[in-house]
Amino acid sequence: MAFNITVENSEYRFPCEPNESVLDAAQRAGLEIPFSCRKGVCGTCKGRIVSGDSRAFSGDALSPAERAEGQALFCNTRPRSDLVIAPRSIGKADPFARKTTVARVFRLQRLADDVMLVHLRFPAGIRVKFKAGQHLNLLLDNGERRDFSMANAPRESDGAQLHIRHVPGGAFTTYVFEKLRRGDLLKVEVPFGDFVLRDSNKPILFVAGSTGFAPVKSIIEDMMIKGVARDMTLYWGARHRAGLYSDLPEQWARTNPRFHYVPVLSDVRAYGMRYNLVHKAVLEDHPSLSGFQAYVCGVPVMTQAAKSEFIAAGLPEGEFFADAFVTRAEVASAGP
Repeated sequence: MAFNITVENSEYRFPCEPNESVLDAAQRAGLEIPFSCRKGVCGTCKGRIVSGDSRAFSGDALSPAERAEGQALFCNTRPRSDLVIAPRSIGKADPFARKTTVARVFRLQRLADDVMLVHLRFPAGIRVKFKAGQHLNLLLDNGERRDFSMANAPRESDGAQLHIRHVPGGAFTTYVFEKLRRGDLLKVEVPFGDFVLRDSNKPILFVAGSTGFAPVKSIIEDMMIKGVARDMTLYWGARHRAGLYSDLPEQWARTNPRFHYVPVLSDVRAYGMRYNLVHKAVLEDHPSLSGFQAYVCGVPVMTQAAKSEFIAAGLPEGEFFADAFVTRAEVASAGP
């Protein structure tokens, strides 16, 4: 017997089977709740259970305090009764916005020893509408999916540029680095995600770790194309100098007086670069974050640390936006 899920202070209501996640049920009903990893690792689908009884599997990214407050991750929450929920955001899915198509590998370029630019082109006549900062799914032959952020601005709608980092032991990233060739075909579904720019006059702090630069690049380029007049600072962090694999931030800083760039290295010291964890460098420069918006992209341990420490420094929780890059190993360790 299906339970009824009601969204607080809205018209939305949908059925959910006992062994179905709230996220899956919402999507089946044509509704969109923010999500990424689907395994309780990244925390993107976090929301609140207002009333009702539910259960969640392992891999939960919530802190004990958040659980005590009734917070839940809708990707691994199953109902035991009718529920009233309060997601961070929810809306009707646009059935015409998302496309599944076969893309051709147009260009491969090593940006660093462990980072590959994979430039995909969609079939002739196919254009994909997406927002800067969103990601796509690669649909593999074995039925698995891989999520990658698009680094290109939305006006380049005839394809997608992906920054793929080689993960040691990762089957798909090893395939990309060793076997993928120009002209190969990859099945993609696009777009996904809500790591997108929000309207505001507040100055922006972009915080990127490694290939977390990809969606940030998309957002910054789109802002510059549209002439968005906001102060913004990019803190881009990596372990070593080669991990900062693009000189675009230096170019943006030279040509746009409202853009500032702070490169950060965590493992080695280098002239002209900060030596720290990337989110700690932000706090060194801005002990109070009450007047900012923050967009943070990288591995979950970084995004989670940034959120807790930025909020402690005065950043309003509603002004923190994150996209956590979860590896396949992290997903596998999260349990069923």
